Amino acid sequence: MSSTTSNPLDLPDTDPFEVADAAAAQIAELTGVERHDLALVLGSGWSKAADLIGETVATIPATEVVGFGMPAVPGHVGTLRSILLPTGKHALVIGARTHYYEGHGVRRVVHAVRTAAATGASTLILTNGAGGIKETWTPGTPVLISDHINLTADSPLEGATFIDLTDLYSTRLRDLARSVEPSLDEGVYVQFRGPHYETPAEVQMAKAIGGHIVGMSTALEAIAARQAGMEIIGFSLITNLAAGIQKTPLSHEEVIEAGRNAEAAIGGMLARVVGAL
Repeated sequence: MSSTTSNPLDLPDTDPFEVADAAAAQIAELTGVERHDLALVLGSGWSKAADLIGETVATIPATEVVGFGMPAVPGHVGTLRSILLPTGKHALVIGARTHYYEGHGVRRVVHAVRTAAATGASTLILTNGAGGIKETWTPGTPVLISDHINLTADSPLEGATFIDLTDLYSTRLRDLARSVEPSLDEGVYVQFRGPHYETPAEVQMAKAIGGHIVGMSTALEAIAARQAGMEIIGFSLITNLAAGIQKTPLSHEEVIEAGRNAEAAIGGMLARVVGAL
């Protein structure tokens, strides 16, 4: 079933977990891989890692899988890729992220994560390109996400579903990442709704409430992943300093350029982390 014409997740009486199960079954059929052990969502600047972590078994357009649509953001490849790791594990690389600001609803934002869990993945690596609040960070700096603040005023959890978010971004996995790359700094990620960039005042608000990184993804996906029982690690690529800290106007073009300039280094780093999992 293709998601190019209609998406069952848009129907209020649809069970999103049943759609995720159906999507996982399609991925198994299309890739020939019955089970995936871990999943990666590769945001702006991170796509090079997919070429470095192992042997690609299959690459499929995301639109061939139920619930998925074409990515609306330049820099996202729109594919699902099955990779055999040197360890013998299989990784599902998701290059088809749906952002909250696209207006499709939270179910579609987190569908990729729920599908990854349904394929068997117990570990999730979330990545993004984001603005940095710490002035010591320069464009191209990779940063571990230690926690998040969700300013979307929304949640992927429906009804009386109470999920503990303590240690959401696994301390164990962050320690492992620093054992691979000791220079990694970390910070709290603040998800805004977007698609406009934050105002300087909003950046100062994020700083005042404990944030170090500002962006438009990741937090909602992490919540859904925790609900699915996955262990999560997150990375932000600092593509620019946030508004008011950086003195020049912000643009998506500089996000793409920073990602392009950093992709070899951060891709290699991420591949080493994956190899240690």
